Amino acid sequence: MLNINFPHRQSHWQKISFSSTLYLYPILDLLLNSVPKPLHNEVRLGLQEALVNAATHGNALNPSKSITVEYRQSARGYCWIITDQGMGFDRPCPCPQVVLDCPNCVSPWFPPDESENGRGLGILMQIFDQVHWNEDGTRLRLSKKIKRRPQGTSQNAIKRFFSESYRFLSL
Repeated sequence: MLNINFPHRQSHWQKISFSSTLYLYPILDLLLNSVPKPLHNEVRLGLQEALVNAATHGNALNPSKSITVEYRQSARGYCWIITDQGMGFDRPCPCPQVVLDCPNCVSPWFPPDESENGRGLGILMQIFDQVHWNEDGTRLRLSKKIKRRPQGTSQNAIKRFFSESYRFLSL
């Protein structure tokens, strides 16, 4: 089952809920709809990892439990809030987000190379600019900033090129 709520006029947040599943292709397509093409593969990997974690570790692939994703785009970037109905996870550190200078934050999310799993949150931290979770470990907020060129930059460069070329030719 898939449930999509479109935003109210005051809110730019959209919301989607679905049963715990690993069939995420159409959900990821919907969540990536407004993400620029150059970022698609990177963001898809991160969102897929977060949704798989919510379905498998959070909801134990129980189809009667759901996953909710609230998402929005702003001028500065994108934000996704992923909530599962599981028991949550114990954070290894009281930090509200991963702090790279804190050994308690970093070591659990970057396991040794020989480890077969446990890289999920490490991947998220490399892809997203901010990774936050709530107190009980059932809600994850991911943010991705986008760098935009100031409007008219290429237009101004073209105008400057032609005006300088014209000045050079008129000498």
